[in-house]
Amino acid sequence: MNGELIRIIDQIGREKGIDKGVLIKAIKEAVISGVKKRFSSLKRPIEIHFDEETSEIGLFTCKKVVESLQDDEEEILLNEALKIDPHAEIDNVIKVSYGIEDFGRIAAQIAKQVIIQRVREAERESVYNDYKDRQGEIVNGSALRVERGDIIVDLGKTEGILPRREQVFRESFKRGDRIRAYVIEVKRESRYPQVVLSRTHPGLLSKLFEMEVPEIYEGIVEIKGTVREPGGRSKIAVYSKVKDVDPIGACVGMKGVRVQSIVMELRGEKIDIIEWSEDPKVFVTNALSPASISNISQDDEKKHMEIIVPDDQLSLAIGKKGQNVRLAAKLTHWKIDIKGESEFKKGLEEKRPQGEEDKKEDEEGPLKV
Repeated sequence: MNGELIRIIDQIGREKGIDKGVLIKAIKEAVISGVKKRFSSLKRPIEIHFDEETSEIGLFTCKKVVESLQDDEEEILLNEALKIDPHAEIDNVIKVSYGIEDFGRIAAQIAKQVIIQRVREAERESVYNDYKDRQGEIVNGSALRVERGDIIVDLGKTEGILPRREQVFRESFKRGDRIRAYVIEVKRESRYPQVVLSRTHPGLLSKLFEMEVPEIYEGIVEIKGTVREPGGRSKIAVYSKVKDVDPIGACVGMKGVRVQSIVMELRGEKIDIIEWSEDPKVFVTNALSPASISNISQDDEKKHMEIIVPDDQLSLAIGKKGQNVRLAAKLTHWKIDIKGESEFKKGLEEKRPQGEEDKKEDEEGPLKV
Protein backbone atom coordinates (compact mmCIF):
# COMPACT_ATOMS: atom_id res chain seq x y z
CA MET A 1 0.00 0.00 0.00
CA ASN A 2 3.18 2.13 -0.16
CA GLY A 3 2.39 4.35 2.81
CA GLU A 4 -0.95 5.46 1.33
CA LEU A 5 -3.03 3.95 4.13
CA ILE A 6 -1.09 5.62 6.92
CA ARG A 7 -1.35 8.98 5.11
CA ILE A 8 -5.13 8.53 4.91
CA ILE A 9 -5.25 7.60 8.60
CA ASP A 10 -3.19 10.67 9.56
CA GLN A 11 -5.33 13.00 7.43
CA ILE A 12 -8.64 11.67 8.72
CA GLY A 13 -7.35 11.75 12.27
CA ARG A 14 -6.59 15.47 11.94
CA GLU A 15 -9.73 16.47 10.03
CA LYS A 16 -12.28 14.40 11.96
CA GLY A 17 -10.63 14.42 15.36
CA ILE A 18 -10.25 10.62 15.47
CA ASP A 19 -7.24 9.24 17.34
CA LYS A 20 -4.82 7.46 14.96
CA GLY A 21 -4.38 4.57 17.38
CA VAL A 22 -8.16 4.02 17.46
CA LEU A 23 -8.25 3.76 13.66
CA ILE A 24 -5.29 1.37 13.48
CA LYS A 25 -6.78 -0.86 16.20
CA ALA A 26 -10.14 -0.92 14.42
CA ILE A 27 -8.46 -1.83 11.11
CA LYS A 28 -6.53 -4.69 12.75
CA GLU A 29 -9.66 -6.12 14.37
CA ALA A 30 -11.68 -5.80 11.16
CA VAL A 31 -8.98 -7.44 8.99
CA ILE A 32 -8.69 -10.41 11.36
CA SER A 33 -12.48 -10.77 11.43
CA GLY A 34 -12.69 -10.50 7.64
CA VAL A 35 -9.93 -13.07 7.08
CA LYS A 36 -11.55 -15.54 9.48
CA LYS A 37 -14.87 -15.23 7.66
CA ARG A 38 -13.28 -15.63 4.23
CA PHE A 39 -10.85 -18.39 5.20
CA SER A 40 -12.89 -20.43 7.67
CA SER A 41 -10.44 -23.35 7.49
CA LEU A 42 -7.87 -21.48 9.61
CA LYS A 43 -7.38 -23.44 12.84
CA ARG A 44 -4.74 -21.59 14.87
CA PRO A 45 -5.12 -18.12 16.41
CA ILE A 46 -3.90 -15.39 14.06
CA GLU A 47 -2.29 -12.04 14.72
CA ILE A 48 -2.03 -8.95 12.56
CA HIS A 49 0.89 -6.55 12.34
CA PHE A 50 0.62 -3.07 10.87
CA ASP A 51 3.77 -1.29 9.79
CA GLU A 52 3.11 2.43 10.27
CA GLU A 53 6.03 3.43 8.02
CA THR A 54 5.15 1.31 5.00
CA SER A 55 1.40 0.79 5.67
CA GLU A 56 2.01 -2.93 5.09
CA ILE A 57 -0.37 -5.29 6.89
CA GLY A 58 0.93 -8.76 7.76
CA LEU A 59 -0.92 -11.80 9.03
CA PHE A 60 0.87 -14.18 11.41
CA THR A 61 0.29 -17.37 13.38
CA CYS A 62 2.40 -19.25 15.93
CA LYS A 63 4.03 -22.62 15.12
CA LYS A 64 6.18 -25.01 17.12
CA VAL A 65 9.70 -25.71 15.84
CA VAL A 66 10.24 -29.48 15.29
CA GLU A 67 12.75 -31.86 13.69
CA SER A 68 10.11 -34.01 12.01
CA LEU A 69 6.96 -32.41 10.59
CA GLN A 70 3.68 -34.15 11.37
CA ASP A 71 1.16 -31.27 11.21
CA ASP A 72 2.07 -28.34 8.95
CA GLU A 73 -0.76 -26.25 10.46
CA GLU A 74 0.77 -26.52 13.93
CA GLU A 75 4.47 -27.12 13.29
CA ILE A 76 7.46 -25.85 11.31
CA LEU A 77 10.78 -27.58 10.53
CA LEU A 78 13.91 -26.19 12.16
CA ASN A 79 15.61 -25.30 8.88
CA GLU A 80 12.53 -23.27 7.81
CA ALA A 81 12.27 -21.65 11.23
CA LEU A 82 15.92 -20.51 11.06
CA LYS A 83 15.12 -18.55 7.90
CA ILE A 84 12.57 -16.58 9.92
CA ASP A 85 14.48 -16.39 13.20
CA PRO A 86 18.21 -17.21 13.23
CA HIS A 87 17.99 -17.95 16.96
CA ALA A 88 15.17 -20.53 16.61
CA GLU A 89 15.60 -23.85 18.44
CA ILE A 90 13.68 -27.10 18.69
CA ASP A 91 10.45 -26.73 20.76
CA ASN A 92 10.49 -22.92 20.37
CA VAL A 93 7.26 -21.24 19.24
CA ILE A 94 7.74 -18.66 16.51
CA LYS A 95 5.47 -16.36 14.51
CA VAL A 96 5.04 -17.40 10.92
CA SER A 97 3.56 -15.27 8.16
CA TYR A 98 0.34 -16.53 6.62
CA GLY A 99 0.79 -16.54 2.85
CA ILE A 100 -2.87 -16.07 1.88
CA GLU A 101 -3.35 -15.32 -1.79
CA ASP A 102 -4.75 -11.80 -2.42
CA PHE A 103 -4.38 -10.98 1.28
CA GLY A 104 -3.04 -7.49 0.58
CA ARG A 105 -6.02 -6.62 -1.61
CA ILE A 106 -8.48 -8.05 0.94
CA ALA A 107 -6.80 -6.15 3.79
CA ALA A 108 -6.89 -2.88 1.81
CA GLN A 109 -10.61 -3.26 1.07
CA ILE A 110 -11.41 -4.02 4.70
CA ALA A 111 -9.25 -1.12 5.90
CA LYS A 112 -11.09 1.27 3.58
CA GLN A 113 -14.49 0.08 4.86
CA VAL A 114 -13.37 0.46 8.47
CA ILE A 115 -12.12 4.00 7.88
CA ILE A 116 -15.39 5.04 6.23
CA GLN A 117 -17.39 3.50 9.07
CA ARG A 118 -15.25 5.11 11.76
CA VAL A 119 -15.48 8.50 10.06
CA ARG A 120 -19.27 8.25 10.00
CA GLU A 121 -19.35 7.22 13.64
CA ALA A 122 -17.03 10.09 14.57
CA GLU A 123 -19.14 12.58 12.62
CA ARG A 124 -22.33 11.36 14.31
CA GLU A 125 -20.67 11.64 17.71
CA SER A 126 -19.40 15.11 16.85
CA VAL A 127 -22.87 16.27 15.78
CA TYR A 128 -24.38 14.81 18.93
CA ASN A 129 -21.82 16.58 21.15
CA ASP A 130 -22.35 19.87 19.29
CA TYR A 131 -26.15 19.79 19.48
CA LYS A 132 -27.04 17.79 22.62
CA ASP A 133 -27.02 20.98 24.71
CA ARG A 134 -28.96 22.92 22.04
CA GLN A 135 -32.14 20.92 22.48
CA GLY A 136 -34.86 23.46 23.26
CA GLU A 137 -33.09 26.21 21.31
CA ILE A 138 -33.66 27.86 17.95
CA VAL A 139 -31.29 27.13 15.06
CA ASN A 140 -30.98 28.75 11.63
CA GLY A 141 -30.56 26.84 8.41
CA SER A 142 -31.65 26.62 4.80
CA ALA A 143 -33.88 24.16 2.97
CA LEU A 144 -31.91 21.54 1.06
CA ARG A 145 -34.45 19.05 -0.26
CA VAL A 146 -37.72 17.28 0.53
CA GLU A 147 -37.79 13.56 1.35
CA ARG A 148 -41.24 11.96 1.68
CA GLY A 149 -42.68 15.22 2.92
CA ASP A 150 -39.87 15.86 5.41
CA ILE A 151 -37.65 18.89 4.79
CA ILE A 152 -33.90 18.32 5.09
CA VAL A 153 -32.27 21.46 6.47
CA ASP A 154 -28.65 22.51 6.01
CA LEU A 155 -27.39 23.60 9.44
CA GLY A 156 -23.78 24.16 8.37
CA LYS A 157 -21.77 21.32 9.89
CA THR A 158 -24.64 18.86 9.63
CA GLU A 159 -28.17 18.38 8.34
CA GLY A 160 -31.35 18.62 10.36
CA ILE A 161 -34.77 17.21 9.57
CA LEU A 162 -38.07 19.06 9.77
CA PRO A 163 -40.63 16.23 9.75
CA ARG A 164 -43.97 16.76 8.06
CA ARG A 165 -45.75 16.49 11.43
CA GLU A 166 -43.65 19.44 12.72
CA GLN A 167 -44.43 21.70 9.75
CA VAL A 168 -47.12 24.38 9.69
CA PHE A 169 -49.64 23.43 7.01
CA ARG A 170 -49.76 26.98 5.63
CA GLU A 171 -45.98 27.25 5.23
CA SER A 172 -43.94 26.09 2.25
CA PHE A 173 -40.21 26.25 1.63
CA LYS A 174 -38.18 26.09 -1.56
CA ARG A 175 -34.56 24.98 -1.89
CA GLY A 176 -32.32 27.65 -0.39
CA ASP A 177 -35.05 29.30 1.71
CA ARG A 178 -34.00 30.33 5.21
CA ILE A 179 -35.55 28.22 7.97
CA ARG A 180 -35.58 29.11 11.65
CA ALA A 181 -36.71 26.16 13.74
CA TYR A 182 -36.84 24.77 17.27
CA VAL A 183 -34.65 21.76 18.19
CA ILE A 184 -36.93 19.11 19.75
CA GLU A 185 -34.55 16.14 19.73
CA VAL A 186 -30.93 15.21 19.09
CA LYS A 187 -30.37 11.52 18.34
CA ARG A 188 -27.03 9.98 19.26
CA GLU A 189 -26.92 7.39 16.47
CA SER A 190 -28.96 7.48 13.32
CA ARG A 191 -28.61 6.78 9.60
CA TYR A 192 -30.74 9.86 9.04
CA PRO A 193 -30.22 13.48 10.18
CA GLN A 194 -29.78 13.46 13.95
CA VAL A 195 -31.14 16.95 14.70
CA VAL A 196 -34.95 16.91 14.69
CA LEU A 197 -36.58 20.33 14.19
CA SER A 198 -40.05 21.84 14.64
CA ARG A 199 -41.96 24.87 13.42
CA THR A 200 -45.09 23.96 15.41
CA HIS A 201 -43.72 23.49 18.94
CA PRO A 202 -44.86 26.08 21.56
CA GLY A 203 -41.22 26.36 22.56
CA LEU A 204 -40.53 28.14 19.26
CA LEU A 205 -42.86 30.95 20.34
CA SER A 206 -41.23 31.19 23.78
CA LYS A 207 -37.72 31.34 22.34
CA LEU A 208 -38.69 33.96 19.75
CA PHE A 209 -40.03 36.20 22.55
CA GLU A 210 -36.87 35.56 24.56
CA MET A 211 -34.78 36.69 21.58
CA GLU A 212 -36.90 39.77 20.83
CA VAL A 213 -37.70 40.97 24.37
CA PRO A 214 -34.66 41.94 26.50
CA GLU A 215 -36.78 41.93 29.67
CA ILE A 216 -37.51 38.22 29.15
CA TYR A 217 -33.88 37.39 28.37
CA GLU A 218 -32.76 39.27 31.50
CA GLY A 219 -35.35 37.50 33.68
CA ILE A 220 -37.37 40.62 34.54
CA VAL A 221 -40.40 39.29 32.66
CA GLU A 222 -41.15 35.57 32.93
CA ILE A 223 -43.02 33.41 30.43
CA LYS A 224 -45.55 31.33 32.38
CA GLY A 225 -47.00 29.37 29.49
CA THR A 226 -47.47 29.19 25.74
CA VAL A 227 -50.08 27.42 23.61
CA ARG A 228 -50.41 27.34 19.84
CA GLU A 229 -52.59 26.26 17.02
CA PRO A 230 -49.75 26.66 14.49
CA GLY A 231 -50.48 28.96 11.61
CA GLY A 232 -53.68 30.22 13.25
CA ARG A 233 -53.46 31.64 16.72
CA SER A 234 -51.36 31.41 19.85
CA LYS A 235 -51.45 32.69 23.41
CA ILE A 236 -48.52 33.45 25.70
CA ALA A 237 -48.83 34.19 29.43
CA VAL A 238 -46.25 36.56 30.90
CA TYR A 239 -45.55 37.91 34.37
CA SER A 240 -43.36 40.77 35.58
CA LYS A 241 -41.14 40.27 38.60
CA VAL A 242 -40.64 44.03 38.80
CA LYS A 243 -43.68 46.05 39.80
CA ASP A 244 -42.93 49.01 37.52
CA VAL A 245 -42.48 46.87 34.38
CA ASP A 246 -45.57 46.17 32.30
CA PRO A 247 -45.08 42.60 30.96
CA ILE A 248 -47.50 43.03 28.05
CA GLY A 249 -46.02 46.39 27.03
CA ALA A 250 -42.52 44.92 27.15
CA CYS A 251 -43.55 42.08 24.84
CA VAL A 252 -45.43 44.31 22.41
CA GLY A 253 -42.64 46.88 22.17
CA MET A 254 -42.71 50.43 20.91
CA LYS A 255 -45.42 50.66 18.24
CA GLY A 256 -45.72 46.88 18.35
CA VAL A 257 -42.32 46.34 16.74
CA ARG A 258 -41.30 43.39 18.94
CA VAL A 259 -44.42 41.30 18.57
CA GLN A 260 -44.74 42.15 14.89
CA SER A 261 -41.31 40.70 14.12
CA ILE A 262 -42.44 37.44 15.77
CA VAL A 263 -45.73 37.48 13.83
CA MET A 264 -43.73 37.87 10.61
CA GLU A 265 -41.46 34.95 11.53
CA LEU A 266 -44.56 32.80 12.15
CA ARG A 267 -46.04 33.88 8.81
CA GLY A 268 -48.94 35.91 10.18
CA GLU A 269 -49.92 33.75 13.16
CA LYS A 270 -52.06 35.84 15.56
CA ILE A 271 -50.52 36.17 19.01
CA ASP A 272 -52.44 37.03 22.20
CA ILE A 273 -50.17 38.26 25.01
CA ILE A 274 -51.82 37.49 28.36
CA GLU A 275 -50.85 38.75 31.80
CA TRP A 276 -50.49 35.80 34.15
CA SER A 277 -52.11 35.85 37.61
CA GLU A 278 -51.98 33.37 40.46
CA ASP A 279 -55.73 33.99 40.91
CA PRO A 280 -57.37 31.46 38.52
CA LYS A 281 -60.41 33.71 37.89
CA VAL A 282 -58.24 36.66 36.94
CA PHE A 283 -55.99 34.47 34.78
CA VAL A 284 -58.94 32.92 32.93
CA THR A 285 -60.51 36.36 32.46
CA ASN A 286 -57.26 37.63 30.96
CA ALA A 287 -56.94 34.53 28.77
CA LEU A 288 -60.39 35.11 27.26
CA SER A 289 -59.72 38.75 26.46
CA PRO A 290 -60.72 40.87 24.64
CA ALA A 291 -64.17 39.45 25.53
CA SER A 292 -65.95 41.02 28.54
CA ILE A 293 -67.09 38.67 31.31
CA SER A 294 -70.21 39.14 33.48
CA ASN A 295 -69.77 36.35 36.00
CA ILE A 296 -67.56 33.33 36.80
CA SER A 297 -68.53 30.20 38.71
CA GLN A 298 -65.51 28.20 39.87
CA ASP A 299 -65.29 24.50 40.88
CA ASP A 300 -61.82 23.94 42.33
CA GLU A 301 -62.25 20.18 42.75
CA LYS A 302 -63.06 19.58 39.08
CA LYS A 303 -60.91 22.51 37.87
CA HIS A 304 -63.95 23.75 36.00
CA MET A 305 -65.22 27.28 35.37
CA GLU A 306 -68.56 28.41 34.01
CA ILE A 307 -68.16 31.80 32.33
CA ILE A 308 -71.13 34.10 31.72
CA VAL A 309 -70.69 36.81 29.10
CA PRO A 310 -73.00 39.41 27.54
CA ASP A 311 -74.79 37.97 24.50
CA ASP A 312 -72.97 40.29 22.12
CA GLN A 313 -69.62 39.04 23.52
CA LEU A 314 -70.37 35.32 23.17
CA SER A 315 -68.89 34.75 19.71
CA LEU A 316 -65.83 36.84 20.64
CA ALA A 317 -65.22 34.81 23.80
CA ILE A 318 -65.60 31.48 22.04
CA GLY A 319 -63.68 32.52 18.95
CA LYS A 320 -63.76 31.16 15.42
CA LYS A 321 -64.54 27.43 15.59
CA GLY A 322 -64.01 27.60 19.38
CA GLN A 323 -60.35 28.55 19.00
CA ASN A 324 -60.22 31.30 21.65
CA VAL A 325 -61.80 29.30 24.46
CA ARG A 326 -59.87 26.18 23.48
CA LEU A 327 -56.52 27.96 23.70
CA ALA A 328 -57.53 29.70 26.94
CA ALA A 329 -58.37 26.34 28.50
CA LYS A 330 -54.99 24.87 27.45
CA LEU A 331 -53.12 27.91 28.73
CA THR A 332 -54.82 28.09 32.13
CA HIS A 333 -55.29 24.31 32.63
CA TRP A 334 -58.95 24.86 33.53
CA LYS A 335 -62.03 23.41 31.85
CA ILE A 336 -64.07 26.34 30.59
CA ASP A 337 -67.76 26.51 29.63
CA ILE A 338 -69.03 29.79 28.20
CA LYS A 339 -72.68 30.88 28.12
CA GLY A 340 -74.41 34.04 27.07
CA GLU A 341 -76.49 35.90 29.68
CA SER A 342 -79.83 35.05 28.04
CA GLU A 343 -78.94 31.35 27.83
CA PHE A 344 -77.84 31.38 31.45
CA LYS A 345 -81.10 33.05 32.61
CA LYS A 346 -83.16 30.60 30.59
CA GLY A 347 -81.34 27.74 32.24
CA LEU A 348 -82.06 29.17 35.68
CA GLU A 349 -85.76 29.46 34.89
CA GLU A 350 -85.90 25.89 33.66
CA LYS A 351 -84.29 24.71 36.88
CA ARG A 352 -86.67 26.73 39.09
CA PRO A 353 -89.18 24.42 40.93
CA GLN A 354 -92.88 24.56 39.80
CA GLY A 355 -93.99 25.90 43.20
CA GLU A 356 -91.87 28.98 42.71
CA GLU A 357 -93.49 29.59 39.27
CA ASP A 358 -96.99 29.41 40.83
CA LYS A 359 -95.92 31.71 43.63
CA LYS A 360 -94.54 34.18 41.07
CA GLU A 361 -97.86 34.09 39.14
CA ASP A 362 -99.89 34.73 42.35
CA GLU A 363 -97.69 37.72 43.15
CA GLU A 364 -98.07 39.15 39.67
CA GLY A 365 -101.86 38.48 39.50
CA PRO A 366 -103.87 36.43 37.01
CA LEU A 367 -102.69 36.26 33.44
CA LYS A 368 -104.74 38.58 31.24
CA VAL A 369 -105.60 37.49 27.70
